[in-house]
Amino acid sequence: MRDANFLIANNAKNIWHPMAHPAELRAHPPKIMMKGSGVHVSDIDGRTLLDAVAGLWNVNLGYSCEPIKKAIAEQLDALPYYSGFRGTSTGPSIQLAYELAEWFSPEGMVRTFFTSGGSDSVETALRLARQYWKIKGQGDRTKFVALKKGYHGTHFGAASVNGNANFRRNYEPLLPGVFHIPVPWTYRNPFNETDPARLAKLCAAALEDEIAFQGADTIAAFIMEPVLGAGGVIVPPESFMKLVREICNHHEILMISDEVVTGFGRSGAWSGARLWGIQPDMMTIAKAITSGYFPLGATLIGEKMAEVFENDKSGVGSIGHGYTYSGHPVGCAAGIATLAETRRLKLDENAAARGGELLNALQALQSKHHIIGDVRGQGLMAALELVSDRDTRKPLDKASMAVVAEIAYEAGVMIRVSGNNIILSPPLILGASDVEKIAQAIDAGLTAVA
Repeated sequence: MRDANFLIANNAKNIWHPMAHPAELRAHPPKIMMKGSGVHVSDIDGRTLLDAVAGLWNVNLGYSCEPIKKAIAEQLDALPYYSGFRGTSTGPSIQLAYELAEWFSPEGMVRTFFTSGGSDSVETALRLARQYWKIKGQGDRTKFVALKKGYHGTHFGAASVNGNANFRRNYEPLLPGVFHIPVPWTYRNPFNETDPARLAKLCAAALEDEIAFQGADTIAAFIMEPVLGAGGVIVPPESFMKLVREICNHHEILMISDEVVTGFGRSGAWSGARLWGIQPDMMTIAKAITSGYFPLGATLIGEKMAEVFENDKSGVGSIGHGYTYSGHPVGCAAGIATLAETRRLKLDENAAARGGELLNALQALQSKHHIIGDVRGQGLMAALELVSDRDTRKPLDKASMAVVAEIAYEAGVMIRVSGNNIILSPPLILGASDVEKIAQAIDAGLTAVA
């Protein structure tokens, strides 16, 4: 690799970065990360930072997990790649699919379709949902319903079920036949309802109304994140996902649980579906399946759907969909090692414990800083919503948000700013002292803005 001077001089000149304006990053080049160990990363200037966003929700086991690195190296020596298209399998893909079926058996998952990441997994789920209804002779079921503020990825189908205009408007028209209902978010909702149970029922009623308007026999599936991530760590009321499952059952609509962020312990449970006590028809996973060490994802399929595909005699059940890297043997080897370490370290329990401490620390900051309008969290997913006025809930301006992030960075913590939210999703190996450091760094940033 070229020296530091070269990297600094060419930073953001030849790369267009995700979720950023190219001109803005050319004017203000991004941080350059060079090393990582445990829950820390180091930038090109040698500054060490606690990574309070775990890369992008995904480095659950931190940056120096030897079993994963060893599994990758050994698989590169044995078989660095082979196609998973029909006619061939690899040992790691067979083993990982078996282990995923065991891991998510409480959610009712029995089959795995491997992908290269979360957007791929959502795209696959949407396609399989439509195909399922064609096999059953109900080809009019092509529509999808999702939550406003939800995030499901960047492919055209995945972006279409996104519920945030920031990820949609510049790419419209998107997939037709996608409709959105209000998210049960007590801080901001169209009903001005602050009681979680009542709000859950109002949003469930909105789903019923949309189904009635569209016609249940035209809807393929409903998709939601059990805890909304990029939309601002919106934690639905405990009753909401169960209500949705009941409604989907009643109208024979498939339910997709997007677990790309919530899978493998981040919510304090092994999945968001398990957290809320439901069995979806499909689940989408990625990110933490390899702790970010290799691009890998999967769409998991429940027994009801699997039986329809596997019992098909017409040929419509043949899957005309796939990716070059579906079931990549190196990625699957990384996934096997990741699952073993995730289970051994009981990351779900640590996420629940450290997440409780983090939420308490952030609520203490809310008492101190008037610009914190709302604090939300579940497991090691948390958000601070910053406002210029608590009464009107007017979002804090972009420049002030940038100051908070920069001061926190100088204090040794990497945080993520999304709109007027500070989003936190640290590695699940986080310790109690790390929680304190995150709170102190954010405190410094808020103090600077105030």
